[in-house]
Amino acid sequence: MSSVSAPVRGRGATSNPRHRFEVLEREPADDGWYRDDGEPPPLRTQVREERCGSLIVRNASPDLHFSLSINPYRGCEHGCIYCYARPNHGYVGLSPGFDFESKLSVKIDAVERLREELGARGYRCEPINLGSATDAYQPIERRYGLTRRLIEVMAAFRQPFTIVTKSSLVERDIDLIAPMARDGLAAVYVTVTTLDQALARRWEPRAAAPWRRLQTMRRLHEAGIPVGVSLAPVVPFLNEPEIEQVLGAAREAGAGMAFYQVLRLPWELRELFVEWLGAHYPERARRVLQRLRELRGGEQQARLNDPRFFSRMTGQGSWAELIRLRFDMAVRRHGFGGRRSALRTDLFRREADGSQLGLF
Repeated sequence: MSSVSAPVRGRGATSNPRHRFEVLEREPADDGWYRDDGEPPPLRTQVREERCGSLIVRNASPDLHFSLSINPYRGCEHGCIYCYARPNHGYVGLSPGFDFESKLSVKIDAVERLREELGARGYRCEPINLGSATDAYQPIERRYGLTRRLIEVMAAFRQPFTIVTKSSLVERDIDLIAPMARDGLAAVYVTVTTLDQALARRWEPRAAAPWRRLQTMRRLHEAGIPVGVSLAPVVPFLNEPEIEQVLGAAREAGAGMAFYQVLRLPWELRELFVEWLGAHYPERARRVLQRLRELRGGEQQARLNDPRFFSRMTGQGSWAELIRLRFDMAVRRHGFGGRRSALRTDLFRREADGSQLGLF
């Protein structure tokens, strides 16, 4: 197991390791800015504005329910330690650790790019997932409002979309989402990984509290928006004992759909999660890691991640089957209608409605 780093208040990661493309070795040094008690200065969030050559991203993964996605932000201040997108920060020369949750990028021309791409002659309408890698409603959305303006563009083109979020800020945009939902063009999935406030503060420190996310589900449901619950990720001995309780609470709050994923640990995320586990739950770290290995092919494989399609999201073996059975039984018992909401594509129009564009 990796050496244990101390938790940092308000952050998910416990270190800032090199990304996998790094060629230089770096060592921390006291340059006189440390506090009198020896602690480093507070880790402040930095935001950089950038322009994107294209916005809509296509994937060919058979494990995902969508082929198209949009991410208006790079990095995520929610700081979820389990986020599979953390290693993506290495592509821009930053660490998947503290950098991922404190050095953020905003795609300031996202609205213009989306309008161009939806209006392009070769575009074929498919549902777009908003915020597949990082949360489109993370805290800096309050300042930039990019997500709201992207929804305005999709409303103008009658472009169907789904949202996956941990933020209650999505309630701000009910006035835009609800009319789209009435026409079968929108659905929202709220991620609830745990009802345990202590666990939530540790592994998703700047996301909305679990009770607040349930309240958001209720408000979305009351507005007529199809709402589902994402139980992702499931981690043995951490939130896995809560599968039934989370699904029951979500159903009571109005969720009509549910899906789950087991923990994925690609690239540098493996080191980060093992460090975090040792810092916050040292008494159960060995059990958690052992069970994760069993979910990824057995102890003889000595691995914590499986990148293969069809097994990376659900795992394999007896423990993976047990999780699947428990989830399916809870879904049936609580009366969930399915895992996804089918969205219409036949209402798409290549020329945006001028009255909608007037909102800009």
